[in-house]
Amino acid sequence: MNLRYKLFTAFLGLIIIPLFILGMIMFFVTYNSIEKKYSQQSEYSLKAISYSISSVFKDMNNVTDNGIATSVFHMALSAEDPSKQDLTDAEQLSLNASQRNFRSLLYNHPSISYAFLYNFNGKGSSEIVSLFNKENFRTLPYDKFKESELYQEVMALNGVPKWVAPHENPELTGTEPVFTQIRLVKELSFFQNIGILVVQIKNWEFESIFRNLKIGDSSQKVSFMLVNDKGMILFDPDRELDGQMFQSFTTKRELSFAKGFQSYKTQFDGERSIVSMYHFKDYPWSLVSVTSWDSLSREVTVFARWFVFVIFICFLAALIFNLFFMNRITGGIAVIVRFMRRVEDGDLSSRVEEKGNDELTLLAKGFNDLMDKINNLFNRIQLEQRRKNQAEMRVLQAQIKPHFLFNTLESINVLAVQNEGRKVSEMVYRLASILRISIQDRDEITLEEEIKHLRNYLDIQKFRFEDVFDYEIHIPEELNGCGILKLTLQPLVENSIQHGFEGINYKGKLIVTGWEERGNLILRIEDNGIGMTSSQLSMFQYMISESARNTDQINGLNEAEDPHGSSVHLERRGLGVRSVADRIRIEYGLRYGIFICSSQNCGTIIQCVIPKYGQGENHNAKSITG
Repeated sequence: MNLRYKLFTAFLGLIIIPLFILGMIMFFVTYNSIEKKYSQQSEYSLKAISYSISSVFKDMNNVTDNGIATSVFHMALSAEDPSKQDLTDAEQLSLNASQRNFRSLLYNHPSISYAFLYNFNGKGSSEIVSLFNKENFRTLPYDKFKESELYQEVMALNGVPKWVAPHENPELTGTEPVFTQIRLVKELSFFQNIGILVVQIKNWEFESIFRNLKIGDSSQKVSFMLVNDKGMILFDPDRELDGQMFQSFTTKRELSFAKGFQSYKTQFDGERSIVSMYHFKDYPWSLVSVTSWDSLSREVTVFARWFVFVIFICFLAALIFNLFFMNRITGGIAVIVRFMRRVEDGDLSSRVEEKGNDELTLLAKGFNDLMDKINNLFNRIQLEQRRKNQAEMRVLQAQIKPHFLFNTLESINVLAVQNEGRKVSEMVYRLASILRISIQDRDEITLEEEIKHLRNYLDIQKFRFEDVFDYEIHIPEELNGCGILKLTLQPLVENSIQHGFEGINYKGKLIVTGWEERGNLILRIEDNGIGMTSSQLSMFQYMISESARNTDQINGLNEAEDPHGSSVHLERRGLGVRSVADRIRIEYGLRYGIFICSSQNCGTIIQCVIPKYGQGENHNAKSITG
């Protein structure tokens, strides 16, 4: 991954993504805290509403308690039955005054809408004593009322008020959304049951309570209702859900309305809502609030939208930053890296374009200045290396010439002793041709001239060792124009003749071949001589540096024993082979040289590998890069 993608990934991974994750965590924490905080707030509000409703019921209980305590209901029942009255005039007047006062209290009470009494006459039946008249309402006969479960509950309470909510007993209370108090009336002197009081209170006070008490902001969509333990909606201030089952509007079917306080999130009437319920302590009802979740989470949703918008703007800014500013930085660095790789491949002329006035321009200028210094230093080293190579070449050639002249003159001397005048003449002529090439002020000749020089040398050796060996030269004509260091093949052939054919009892054969392979010129000298053992082969110290050779001399390794037991000086044995290897290494580089393959009594193969080039072509760089 390049630097641009790394920086962009780091920007996303260290800034954008953590910011997004942090925002999501805050969103969900806030989202969940809304439900928790609202549940706490709704509990306090529902308790306050339930306290207000309970206060209305308690106030009504006090009114009827007052009537019972003053025996007003007993007197009212007695007034309806003259046979039971045995009162003086003063008592009758007092009774009438009490009835008027109580009736006045009932009429003037703001909550009472209707009231009547079931009178127990002691004959197994009951009469209805109306305290208030109500249009379009027929009171349930006592006989039917006595058959209902409500009657049993009222009798079991033994005077404690029983409150009935709207829609719970419409045959007794009617269809209007009113609350009804039913209680047993006793005669206080003998605690005898004398009747059942039924009082209905108006609903406008409850509507006022629900209308004035709202949970949270007025913008929140909140609905209140009163539900009994069976799930029936008893009172809805909006008059939309009265008498219906609460479970039919919510997806949460298993509800328990008899608990204290509970709150949960669910679907209500097809909308996500928070439903909170608080059960009255003294009454079998639950106060329920339904709040739209969308209205509660509106602010959080707006925040989330703004957050997503900000994240999108940040991401867009990151893209723009990456496209322009980051591309400027990474692009400039990439250009410099590309030019550095070109330098690694050997192109020392590479230069980076200098534009701008920032640090990248300074870096490009520094790169160009460094390459200029490297080029100057390289040219200086190349010049010094070339001069050093030329000096070493002259020293090596000076080593070859005396060595070759010594061997050749020794051969001519032998022929002269044997009175071989014609052979001496031929050898002198060919020696003159060899010396003519050797003394030329050129280090490089064509392969054709090198082969001519080699033939002269081989002919000289044939004059001397006519029956010892034969030779063959197979060089393609298309390779004759290739350049080669002079005196490259002759020392190698000389090594084969002097050491390979020494002491053989058969006629030796020497074959010189050449070909092109992968841009290189391959020259092979192959003989069928005595070959060399591995220990003898190791004595040919070619292709090694002067420092390693000097170390061997210091350590006394110049003297070694050959397998025949004679002491051999390593500077004399294989001198020509090592000289050729050193010359090739100096001129062409370490990738080129000679390679020897030999086995005892199986002959020797010497293969020379040099670059293929035309005479006069520049190949000095090969010796540096190689």
